[in-house]
Amino acid sequence: MRVLIAFDKFKDALTARDACRVASATLAKCQPTWEIETAPLADGGDGFCDMLTGYVDGTFHSAKVTGPTGEAVTARFGIVSKIQLHKFAQALLGFQTITQKIAIIEMAECSGIALTPVYGRSPWNTSSAGLGELITAAIQHGAQGAVIGLGGSATHDLALGALERLGVSFIDANGVVVPGSPTPDTWSKIERIDPSRSTLPANFEIRLACDVENPLLGPSGAAAVFGPQKGLFPERFEEIESLTQKMAKRLCDACAAEPGTMKIPGTGAAGGAAFGLKVGLGATIVSGYELVKTWINLAPKFENAQCVITGEGRFDASSLHGKGPGALALETVQAEKQLLVLAGSLGEIENTPFSQNCLIAISPPDMPLEDALKATSTNISLVLRSAFE
Repeated sequence: MRVLIAFDKFKDALTARDACRVASATLAKCQPTWEIETAPLADGGDGFCDMLTGYVDGTFHSAKVTGPTGEAVTARFGIVSKIQLHKFAQALLGFQTITQKIAIIEMAECSGIALTPVYGRSPWNTSSAGLGELITAAIQHGAQGAVIGLGGSATHDLALGALERLGVSFIDANGVVVPGSPTPDTWSKIERIDPSRSTLPANFEIRLACDVENPLLGPSGAAAVFGPQKGLFPERFEEIESLTQKMAKRLCDACAAEPGTMKIPGTGAAGGAAFGLKVGLGATIVSGYELVKTWINLAPKFENAQCVITGEGRFDASSLHGKGPGALALETVQAEKQLLVLAGSLGEIENTPFSQNCLIAISPPDMPLEDALKATSTNISLVLRSAFE
């Protein structure tokens, strides 16, 4: 039997690489004659920098930057050489010849929701300023372009905080620069945006890795879908939606961009950061899963496999909308290969093209979350032994 093990992270428990390692070791003991390959997955969130940088033996760096609520945080980023990338990854990214050193930046490292308190979270005053500072730090380390993973953000500021740190000015009705990082609770003071003093090098290229298809506005937009988990109360949705539309229009006017950009799938990612970085910095959105797939040259491993084992911390309906394990599960079924999906917990999934027998929650239903997180490695091993011994 030829088996491919391709996990994403089990959040707060195991990285993707560790989950693959545990599963591979367990399966090798159960079936020592089987051929086992591993391929850690990642979306644009936690683990993105670690996986992409580590896979091609890039270098890790860190910088002290401004966290989402204004506190100082230490954020890590990677630097990789373009010549180290597989030719398919190079083609997908489409960097110009001049771009040889690429920064791998994870928004969750500097502006992530995990950096905010569980209670009292608010999208009104969280900022992506640290993202702009991290881009600057990468440039100082020689980066000529960047791949930014947009998952796990705490913000709904259209990345205006990042733009402000990169030299973009926000002007009030009197022609005076509004001080500080522009967050939704200060947007009403801003009448005009001036990008003329941007400090970003002219040829610096940015690619945005995300696996959501949400536009900026509307019932499937940034505020409607992601706002509640960031502390947005339902009674203030219309207020922040209206302000978002106004600020997005001002940014389009300042950068000579079409307002229709707000409707492009993916622009709602990370509280509209994808929109702001696309319009303000000329960034290009790419599929996080497709990027990882080409980065680790997953295709031949998948083609060789007779059985695919994948999964993540939680597998639910959202997993089937562009996320790595869900996309891989769908491809496995379409290729008529054996599939097993392991997750810390399972959500309700309707109309799946694969049998529910393929889906296994590794944590006992009566196990407290804290205990389940600590036992993730053990639970993965127990399930695999039960399935394959």
